[in-house]
Amino acid sequence: MGDMAEDRVYDERRAETVAYVASGQGVATVRVSSDRVGRFSLAEQCRARDVATVAETAAETRVYVATSDDVLAGPDPFEPLGFGPSVAVGADETGDGSSPVAAGENGRVARYRDGEWTTLGTVDDPRAIDGGLVASAGGVFRVDGDALAPVGLADVWDVAADGAPLAAAAAGLYRLGNGWLREREGTFTTVAAGDGHAHAATGPALFERAADEWTAVDLPTDEAVADVAYGECPYVVTERGTFLIDADPERTPDGTGGWRSRALGLTDVAALAVL
Repeated sequence: MGDMAEDRVYDERRAETVAYVASGQGVATVRVSSDRVGRFSLAEQCRARDVATVAETAAETRVYVATSDDVLAGPDPFEPLGFGPSVAVGADETGDGSSPVAAGENGRVARYRDGEWTTLGTVDDPRAIDGGLVASAGGVFRVDGDALAPVGLADVWDVAADGAPLAAAAAGLYRLGNGWLREREGTFTTVAAGDGHAHAATGPALFERAADEWTAVDLPTDEAVADVAYGECPYVVTERGTFLIDADPERTPDGTGGWRSRALGLTDVAALAVL
């Protein structure tokens, strides 16, 4: 882990985005400005399996981490919440804000509110949570009050709830419309949507949705994609710890745009979130 301040000079007029990466070494913070990856460091040493930002109120967004020991809430400092070993964490919309939802190794799914965990139900092999949707070996489930309701599909690896929900499954990439509609064939493991973007990945192959069409993205790496998140630009992290930025030409000093990458020195990377 290193500090690259000495070789990355920031224009003070540019906003800085903080990304959180869940890895086998712990939770790393990566500071990004336009097309530049700046300082990165290990914020919490643990075996991190998932990470999510949750806008609990209009004024406060917190970072939650699913680890092999517990769910942590942070970022300064990260503190355990007494859930137990967890595999996924995300958010559920609750009125004026959101509440964190976590899934455990035993399949338990629970919501954290007012210092208490409320069990919503159990699913077979939970894998990801986003916007009140839970991806699992048993399909997609939706948080419905204080319970879980099945939504369909099977062997689902990831979900994205922004806009029309998307699901990355062993049988393909799906969009929820009048039932689940298959958008692409293949075994998809990652899907993300937000800020007008949508991406999905199957191993090292990344696809982007534009004008309702999914097209392949030419990444400058053949490493398997672990996750995608959005800040100033789309960000991608690979399982082997390469952080990539799809730089907008209008936000770069030379106006060229395109993919930028930086190796973080992390292994077993599982997830990415942006604060």
